[in-house]
Amino acid sequence: MSSNSELPTHYVAEVKDASLTVDAVRIADEKPSSLWRDAWRDLRKRPTFWISLAVVAFILLMAVWPTLFTQTPPNDNCQLSNSNGGPAAGHPLGFTFQGCDIYARIVWGSRTSLSVGLLSTLIGSSIGLIMGALAGFYGGWLDSLLSRIGDIFFSIPYILAAVVVMSVFADFRNVFTLAFAIGGFAWASTARVVRAEVLRVRQADFVTASRALGQSRFRTMVSHVVPNAIAPLLVISTLSLAAAIVAEATLAFLGVGLGPEVMSWGRDISEAQQSLRIAPMALIYPSIALTLTVLAFILLGELIRDALDPRARARR
Repeated sequence: MSSNSELPTHYVAEVKDASLTVDAVRIADEKPSSLWRDAWRDLRKRPTFWISLAVVAFILLMAVWPTLFTQTPPNDNCQLSNSNGGPAAGHPLGFTFQGCDIYARIVWGSRTSLSVGLLSTLIGSSIGLIMGALAGFYGGWLDSLLSRIGDIFFSIPYILAAVVVMSVFADFRNVFTLAFAIGGFAWASTARVVRAEVLRVRQADFVTASRALGQSRFRTMVSHVVPNAIAPLLVISTLSLAAAIVAEATLAFLGVGLGPEVMSWGRDISEAQQSLRIAPMALIYPSIALTLTVLAFILLGELIRDALDPRARARR
């Protein structure tokens, strides 16, 4: 070999700037992506989410603090001289057939609708979560038994069941009785959704790892499976809340809801039928309040469902 043979030459690329290093540090500092974080990023870009959230917040504020919106008692100042009267000073929506302030009754009626809706949704979601989680995680004969029980309740129209319950317990009509009458028969659909999600989550690697570390099946279900299967429950609970508000108004309309001393949009709609031709606004105003409330909760639930679905986000 010749002494002057060429040696291999090594080239080192010059570093012109430190932008890559800065970007790497910035990316490393960012929080890792998650289902809830991606959903929030999607929701905050949609105007319909903020509109529906504003309507829901307004209804909640009106239900919690009605005196912030009106100082007129809904029943105490009813005068027949104002029967079916139009708007007046301090009474912007006019009067009912009994001479009561329509605006005050709408404001105070929101408390009844939201109270019954939230309690019945809490009851139905709790029962559905327990039944669906146990059926989906343990499987076997327990899944068959709980699924058949769910099928029985699913075949019973919960409004019809609530009518029977409220008729039987006519002497104990209150918010809790009505909430149990609605939520106690409306949990079957929630249980089906939770069961399907638990069946999917229990196949994940972290569930296998939890069992390999010696945790019991029940603790694994409570600590790992249920928290990762809670997203569909949030969506269906929002939609169930809207359905519960409609159910309360329906029962009040039929005369088997709460007592006459409790404000209810359904009862106001029912009582306004007799004067529909001469004073239609007494029926239209509470109907608008009920429609906007239900529509806001349904729209919010639909938006949350789309945001939690990666495939739906990808299609947009």
